[in-house]
Amino acid sequence: MAPRRRRTDAAPLFAAAAVAYTANCALGTAVATRVIDTSGYRWLHHAMYIATCVTSAAAFSAVLWGRPKHASRRAALALAPAAAPLAAIPYLGSHGRRHPLVALAAAPFIVAGLICSRLTTDRK
Repeated sequence: MAPRRRRTDAAPLFAAAAVAYTANCALGTAVATRVIDTSGYRWLHHAMYIATCVTSAAAFSAVLWGRPKHASRRAALALAPAAAPLAAIPYLGSHGRRHPLVALAAAPFIVAGLICSRLTTDRK
């Protein structure tokens, strides 16, 4: 019998981190291309950045408690490198090309964590 596919119990946290990150990038892109003017609401992008960091940290915590254990650790470790660019963003400034490039550096790891949290193999 083939192994059964299921998600980790922490998969909703990885999905929340991906949604927060995507929404934050979408807002940043809209502001940079002048589709949206948030000059009166600059705190919104900052709040979304904080939500991205908090949800990413919560998803990473699955390394300690997530089930199935091996799959949850794999997903958390796939997400872990996203911490470096997310932590660097406040120190690198928000003007110029560096900000979006550093922000986008987290994308592959957030996607990898999401995929790993969704695709686990249950071996009996």
